[in-house]
Amino acid sequence: MRKIAVMYGGSSQNSRTYKTSEFGQYIDQLIPVRQFAETSLDEFDVLIIPSQTHTRLLDENIEKIYEFANTGKVVVTFGPQHKEWLPEHKWEFRPTNFWWWLEPGADSGLRLPGENHDLFTNYLTLGDATWHQHGVYWPSEGCETLVSTVDGGSVLYIDRVNTNGIWVNTTLDPDFHFGSYFMPATERFLRGFLPWLKEGQI
Repeated sequence: MRKIAVMYGGSSQNSRTYKTSEFGQYIDQLIPVRQFAETSLDEFDVLIIPSQTHTRLLDENIEKIYEFANTGKVVVTFGPQHKEWLPEHKWEFRPTNFWWWLEPGADSGLRLPGENHDLFTNYLTLGDATWHQHGVYWPSEGCETLVSTVDGGSVLYIDRVNTNGIWVNTTLDPDFHFGSYFMPATERFLRGFLPWLKEGQI
């Protein structure tokens, strides 16, 4: 079982998702973002960077996050990032359509190239990862895209090639929406994703 730490901002959304809900059982330590710089990460296997993390404090700790990854550990990032700080990727903003599901012949525009990955054979369905989109990543060659848009943009991908560790990056923001008490799919997503982080084949 992997030990999971969260860079914890203390917002109401962070609190509900990572501390007070059923999902708190998967988190071994909440590290307050203002104390992150001086906190040892040696005992942890996975570090989660929540969506909408304080940008200045995140910037101050990017080097430490990379050092963690380069020891062979796993970094998970949720939601669109404030700048291109993830390893060797390109970000493309796209307008968010919150009401796509009301359109005739509604199609989320998401596809599942990673249907044979452990995350989707044993823990999640594409429907669990479907609410709305904030944009796409264009990761470098060798990364594994699990959820994409119709045109191939990456919504969730795994990067094993650009550092000595593993990065699981997604433009999805389930922690924010579950923590805000809306978007039922985000609850299903976390109910599969966090156990996979804990014990699945990454």
